[in-house]
Amino acid sequence: MEKYIDLIKNSYSGYWNYLKNELLLQNNWDNYFYGLIAISLIVWLLEALFPWRKDQRLFRKDFWLDTFYMFFNFFLLNLIILIALSNTAAEFLNDVLKTIGLTTSSFQLFDVDDLSRWLGLCIFFIISDFVQWNTHRLLHRIPWLWNFHKVHHSVKEMGFAAHLRYHWMEPVVYKSLLYIPIAIIGGFDAQDVAIVYFFSIAIGHLNHANLGWDYGKLKYVFNNPKMHIWHHAKEMPEHVRFGVNYGLTLSIWDYLFKTDYVPHSGRDIELGFEGDEQFPKDFFNQELYPLKTKANKLS
Repeated sequence: MEKYIDLIKNSYSGYWNYLKNELLLQNNWDNYFYGLIAISLIVWLLEALFPWRKDQRLFRKDFWLDTFYMFFNFFLLNLIILIALSNTAAEFLNDVLKTIGLTTSSFQLFDVDDLSRWLGLCIFFIISDFVQWNTHRLLHRIPWLWNFHKVHHSVKEMGFAAHLRYHWMEPVVYKSLLYIPIAIIGGFDAQDVAIVYFFSIAIGHLNHANLGWDYGKLKYVFNNPKMHIWHHAKEMPEHVRFGVNYGLTLSIWDYLFKTDYVPHSGRDIELGFEGDEQFPKDFFNQELYPLKTKANKLS
């Protein structure tokens, strides 16, 4: 037990020092704090130059709430819970495996160090994105998880910052399941992960932006604003009542598994979910909502 307590303490102090370094000292290209700001400003500028919904304000409804969510979920949430939880869970899993004579490396199919850098990154990206696509489906199909995911679907006007409006429980679910591909594929350094992370953030921002793009033929590979708007549609046909277009970065999974749905442009459709009129409008009550609400089936 003492080992786990020390691990939690070290996780907090280590991440706090890392965060200070990101904010004040580090000037490398893979600085997550300034990288997020740069991507956000670029996509926001694109919204200003090429708005899809012409009557939507640049400072749209809930712009500042989503901006707060963006920095809270990207940085402060890690400090408060995720880093300590992730490190402790990983160590606990290793200890359990050791009792039966195994380690996480026992499940490693190959090491990316044996491959070219870009081939290894591509494999890691594809596997991770597929795991996240399936996790996203679970958030819509399992009632108690849907209550957490409602925070993200409470967005009523789409903009880049809506990408990172989500309940703190979501990354717990995502990161837990993402541990599988990380265990299967080993050997990445921090800069390799940063490449994939920044690319995914950029695509996610674009998906939620006020932009009418579908990337032409590439729409069958990459998620895009015209496709993702339908994921947030308030009214859906009965045959897709649990949702559509679950892709995070890649759209190919939806086309392969027949969960794609883009009946028309979707520019002016109503966003949200049934009963969102009663959904809390402020950060703290949105965070508390799943804890106060019984799991209901998605309507």
